[in-house]
Amino acid sequence: MKKIDLFILRSYLGPLIMTFFIALFILLMQFLWLYVDDLVGKGLEWHVLLRLLFFASSTFVPMALPLAILLSSLMTFGNLGEHYELVAIKASGISLKRIMMPLIILSIFISGLAFLFSNYVLPVANLKFKSLLYDVQQKKLAFKVKEGMFNKDLGDYTLRIGGRDEDGETIYDVMIYDHSGKNGNTKVSVAKSGTMKQTLAGDAIEFTLYEGYNYEEKTDQKDYVEKRPFQTTKFDQEQIRFTLDNGLNRTDENLFKHSYQMMDLRQLRQSKDSLTTLLAKRESDFGKSIVRKYKNYYRLDSTKFANRMQDDSIAESQFTSIFFNIQVLERSGTIERALDDARSIENNIGEMDKEVLNRESTIRKHNIAFHKKFTLSIACLIMFFVGAPLGAIIRKGGLGLPVVMSTLLFITYFILTMTGERSVKAGSMNLWLGVWMASGIFLPFGIFLTYKATSDAPLFDSDTYKRFFNKLMIFKKKEAEHAS
Repeated sequence: MKKIDLFILRSYLGPLIMTFFIALFILLMQFLWLYVDDLVGKGLEWHVLLRLLFFASSTFVPMALPLAILLSSLMTFGNLGEHYELVAIKASGISLKRIMMPLIILSIFISGLAFLFSNYVLPVANLKFKSLLYDVQQKKLAFKVKEGMFNKDLGDYTLRIGGRDEDGETIYDVMIYDHSGKNGNTKVSVAKSGTMKQTLAGDAIEFTLYEGYNYEEKTDQKDYVEKRPFQTTKFDQEQIRFTLDNGLNRTDENLFKHSYQMMDLRQLRQSKDSLTTLLAKRESDFGKSIVRKYKNYYRLDSTKFANRMQDDSIAESQFTSIFFNIQVLERSGTIERALDDARSIENNIGEMDKEVLNRESTIRKHNIAFHKKFTLSIACLIMFFVGAPLGAIIRKGGLGLPVVMSTLLFITYFILTMTGERSVKAGSMNLWLGVWMASGIFLPFGIFLTYKATSDAPLFDSDTYKRFFNKLMIFKKKEAEHAS
């Protein structure tokens, strides 16, 4: 490897690693802000939160990597241009294409790794992340008791305290309802004071009540309805222990494996073929059943009509419709039955239409996921060919102008990507057009910037544009004089 190649690689790898982890951190903070209500106050252990953040950050790589490549390439060539290192290299007879060559090879290598990550690592990360996030969202909040409010976090028991000392353990005016018998408020314990302590393991909470009563309606006795037997027990001290479920109940991950986000290319292809076959079979079977049902209705109605002649002596040819063969008093009932049959068929067709739309939407989501395996790797290449020549043209490094321009470009790319994908999911845009729209727009833009940078065209030189507009004004003035 030549020294110039090693110099360019060293100048590029530092900003690339830095910007990648910065972008990943920002996306992770956005995730925490979005799901903060599902994470706070549930007593989650540190390793659970650490695993959740790790899997979440893995799913953000498809967004963070193209942004990092765009920003780092723009910063690298901006720094080289700002410190006149790019000018010195060109003055020695080395073209910009030759300077970019080691980074082009590195970008191709990163694109290949991005494809492998998207196909093999990302489905597993999505599976782990989605299943763990679901379990965290389903977990109840940690046990907390507020004064003057009923707390139902103890399962079949409801707790209320009137006050609490500063030590956090001594409580007053205690009331505990026992709903374990599923008979309503038939058991209740009240006490003037008590203590509340959680075990060291955190799996149980112990109450010690003083000077109280236990009230119970004896609903298990035979004469309960007539006599309403009632039992009162006084105590000086009573201990009650409640077991707390502070652990995280994990759901079987196999329940999430059928989602298109958890599949690789082979699984997506097989699943899409199966869904397409099932959809075609379902439509065919439904069409046959509707025709069969309609014919059955027609035969039944015809049979009923034919057996209800008003007058046997009147020839059937005198009636313009078989409807007049029905008795006058029965005509309204016949109309209602016919309307009910028609509404039944209409409802069946409407439900089938919704089912077809849902199945087609699922197939489109599989197609989008299939193509997104390739868009990530292509986006890495495109972002390099946008950022590198743009940095060489503007000749500004650091975290100022490059950050602003790369942010605007990436937001544009992201908006185009999301718009295309949502249009494809809704069925209002062609699959190839929607999924590859952002890449199709940015690829010519990158080629244009690369051409301008390699030919040393003054793309952002204000004097060039001033001269152009001055020439244009002079040309228009001459035309006006010639016309006059």
